[in-house]
Amino acid sequence: MKKKSLIIAVIVAISCAMTACMGSSSSANATGGELTGIRGSAYNEPVPYGMTAVHKGSLKVGLEKNDTLWGAEFPTRDISVDGFWMDEQEVSNAKYRQFVNWVRDSIIRERLADPAFGGDETYKIEEEEDKDGNPIAPHLNWSKAIPWRKANEDELRAIESVYVTHPIDGTKMLDASQMNYRYEIYDYAAAAQRRYRLNPEERDLNTDHEVSREQVMISKDTAWIDDDGKIVRQTITRPLSGPWDFLNTYIVNIYPDTTCWVNDFPNADNERYLKLYFSNPAFDDYPVVGVTWEQANAFCAWRTEFLLRGLGGYAKQIQRYRLPSEIEWEFAARGKEGTPFPWEQLEVKSDKGCYFANFKPDRGNYTMDGSLITSKCGIFSANSNGLYDMAGNVAEWTSTVYTEAGVEGMSDMNPELRYNAAKEDPYRLKKKSVRGGSWKDPESMIRSAWRSYEYQNQPRCYIGFRCVRTMVNDKGGAAKGGGGRAKAPAASAKKTRR
Repeated sequence: MKKKSLIIAVIVAISCAMTACMGSSSSANATGGELTGIRGSAYNEPVPYGMTAVHKGSLKVGLEKNDTLWGAEFPTRDISVDGFWMDEQEVSNAKYRQFVNWVRDSIIRERLADPAFGGDETYKIEEEEDKDGNPIAPHLNWSKAIPWRKANEDELRAIESVYVTHPIDGTKMLDASQMNYRYEIYDYAAAAQRRYRLNPEERDLNTDHEVSREQVMISKDTAWIDDDGKIVRQTITRPLSGPWDFLNTYIVNIYPDTTCWVNDFPNADNERYLKLYFSNPAFDDYPVVGVTWEQANAFCAWRTEFLLRGLGGYAKQIQRYRLPSEIEWEFAARGKEGTPFPWEQLEVKSDKGCYFANFKPDRGNYTMDGSLITSKCGIFSANSNGLYDMAGNVAEWTSTVYTEAGVEGMSDMNPELRYNAAKEDPYRLKKKSVRGGSWKDPESMIRSAWRSYEYQNQPRCYIGFRCVRTMVNDKGGAAKGGGGRAKAPAASAKKTRR
């Protein structure tokens, strides 16, 4: 009798546990009735600061007429894309500097906790559990301030270790060679492919075929820092073993190449930009340049991590920040009307002679639009999607591999071609699509459909970037170019047209 009572008690306990897991709306234990479904709790995605909603829609991308000026052929195709958030403005020096300083501060905190620099254990949290009792990996304690002004001898050595002194003029500056950011990206799309299933019977659903027991090989990116402090990056190929095979590790030196102003224009006096453009507050709101495609991706990864830490548990449904695909970029740039330029007119200036963008209007007169090089982000009017500087100022990295076929080689739904070339790959495989034209380009090259490329490890003084983030659920939509602009935060400055 006691045994029977115990069994009944266990069954009741399991039933209660299942009910708790499924929620109060669950009818899984009902004996019968109508099908009502099990609904999740309501979710409203927060509007990302400084971003604009580009709603799902369709558009014929590319140029339908041959470009007579340059003789370039541009593939065209009707495409459809899902909704995404996009930065209103290009990433500025001030925003990218926040990334650099975060990396600097993380290195200093690691060293403050290192016994070689005094070993203050309070700068690193070694043992901690989350609310469910699961262990959390050791991490830096960001709540403990770095003693910038009142450091003892050991602390001062840790702080000073990330700086160097110019051997000629004695200027103290950040040691750019140490500004390395390590991040990991899990490739959900690759992990979901049937050919990578651990169970061979799930790799091919065609029952006319015999189950293949052939060993499946995977490729993944990994990186580490060797004994000499150099970043070693490698793409390894190995037999499929489990989910960890799709976790890619990257270490990227993220300091912008300020020398690009000299290297891109060897016969010009651009020393002032080399010294001041990234570091001087006068250029805070100008677009960051000298950033490679690899560095732009590292920024997106850091921005995602920074957001998720701030949101806590609410962040589970948030998608990652990333670079826009080439087609997303054109879709957003053309606006709701799908116009050739980000503005409605076919001309590049108004009836009053005011230019709509920062580019090179004449053969050598860079200043006709009011700027010699880049201009402050957002001083020209936005397009109908609420996006600024989608033509000119700086050209922008996209996530897409550059091919002559362009959109013809992609799907017509959320089209994309992605390949993160390994260091050992031929250089031709490292071309990435760049869009929008820049301050140094003529009118023809700032059209929304204009396609160009740069190599993923090549910094330029005329290439920057902006981030996008896929919407959790786009409830808007429009026939062309996107559907509208999310309400900007109150702190946003008002933008004006020149």
